[in-house]
Amino acid sequence: MATVTTNAPPKSFSFSVSNPLKHLITNSPSLCFPHRKKHQRLCLSINAAVSSPPSTDTRNAPSPDYRVEILSESLPFIQKFRGKTIVVKYGGAAMTSPELKASVVSDLVLLACVGLRPILVHGGGPDINHYLKQLNIPAEFRDGLRVTDATTMEIVSMVLVGKVNKNLVSLINAAGATAVGLSGHDGRLLTARPVPNSAQLGFVGEVARVDPNVLRPLVDYGYIPVIASVAADEAGQAYNINADTVAGELAAALGAEKLILLTDVAGILEDKDDPSSLVKEIDIKGVKKMIGDGKVAGGMIPKVKCCIRSLAQGVKTASIIDGRRQHSLLHEIMSDEGAGTMITG
Repeated sequence: MATVTTNAPPKSFSFSVSNPLKHLITNSPSLCFPHRKKHQRLCLSINAAVSSPPSTDTRNAPSPDYRVEILSESLPFIQKFRGKTIVVKYGGAAMTSPELKASVVSDLVLLACVGLRPILVHGGGPDINHYLKQLNIPAEFRDGLRVTDATTMEIVSMVLVGKVNKNLVSLINAAGATAVGLSGHDGRLLTARPVPNSAQLGFVGEVARVDPNVLRPLVDYGYIPVIASVAADEAGQAYNINADTVAGELAAALGAEKLILLTDVAGILEDKDDPSSLVKEIDIKGVKKMIGDGKVAGGMIPKVKCCIRSLAQGVKTASIIDGRRQHSLLHEIMSDEGAGTMITG
């Protein structure tokens, strides 16, 4: 067990490596990492929560020697990514399911505890829709983008910055790490400009410039930045920006090791009608061919283009992973098998 302490009253954070046999784990989900190559099957059980002291009943607990053995097998993954910046775009089902939200939070905290430098970027479409409905304001979309007039933009800012962002910060803090909530406005982190078809979409923007200087000291001191995808232009006008785009541009500006987009699909499929046809790894040339052949279509196209753009700007790898899967972040980072599709330069 590793305990993170602050000036606040003690709160326990623990993660444990356990036997892959599910009957040995009563309270924590088991994460199995089947490796592509010759490594043995690695299983990691995570329990990250603010809770009462654990039960002293150890009758079914794995032996200390077994725990140490499995921890030692995770060493290559920790060594590979320790000290590296990982930018995660959080969205989809993982935002609406309490279980998946807890899974993402515990993954982030564990990754930070073993020396990675995670940065979380989020949108919040379902919450925005909820509050628009309460105010009897219809939600309108064109080509997958929210039509954002002045009133809608005000609600978007309030929900993303004031509600979703602070809720995520509180959850990460409660799990044992220390998060800092930001938006593109803060420290001029992002400067926005209107999208080319702004006449039809209103205050929908794209990233004109990134200044990551406000992030660097936070990450250097071990904080987890949580960033809402809104920003202002040079004149101070606020814009709603696609969270995938924000994550990709931040990853490029920071020279991140990895960009990860959590989605509601398994990844890129060779046959979009066959879930078993998941493409585990592909390079830029290959994925561009898939777009040209029509195998990548619809809402997956902007995600793939976001990955391509970040790779072209120096990000080492970009992954589109299944956010509906428990602990998909750990599966992607701490195993050879991954949890979706990894795109390389």
